[in-house]
Amino acid sequence: MALKELNEADFQSTINEGVTLVDFWAPWCGPCRNLAPILEEAAGDLEGRASIVKVNTDENLALAQKYGVSSIPFMVVFKDGQPVAQTVGVKPKGEIVSMIEAHL
Repeated sequence: MALKELNEADFQSTINEGVTLVDFWAPWCGPCRNLAPILEEAAGDLEGRASIVKVNTDENLALAQKYGVSSIPFMVVFKDGQPVAQTVGVKPKGEIVSMIEAHL
């Protein structure tokens, strides 16, 4: 399952309702590429309960700046449009799922 890519135009409307994990990444980032299949698996496990989406920091610099992204991969969990948790770096699927489930 490929994760939905957000941009500045659809970001807010996507995170406004429910629980959404946003992965801030870039195509040149090796750890980001390693994280991608983990996030795809987690998205399958959470289907219908939470969403996992991606934001390319190279193409959406204003969003990256708004959320203080200084190192990638950078993941932020939003609940009803508000950031409620964040982490930096590649994490195991169980840790990512637990971080999301804590806000369901």
